[in-house]
Amino acid sequence: MEDSLKIELKMDKLESLKLYAELLGKDVDTMLDEALERYFIEEQEKLIAKEQNATNLSYDEFWDGVDFE
Repeated sequence: MEDSLKIELKMDKLESLKLYAELLGKDVDTMLDEALERYFIEEQEKLIAKEQNATNLSYDEFWDGVDFE
């Protein structure tokens, strides 16, 4: 994997980052790291929920209506 990555942000996002960095007393790198961590947690939770919803049928519900003869 690359050691560096080029990221392009829209001007309004960049301005908001700078403003919040000043208001919160944080650097932009820290804020982006925190935001990505929250994003990854949220997406992981969505994937887990999706997987659970795909497999939440009981044995009887799964086989209901199937004729084995």
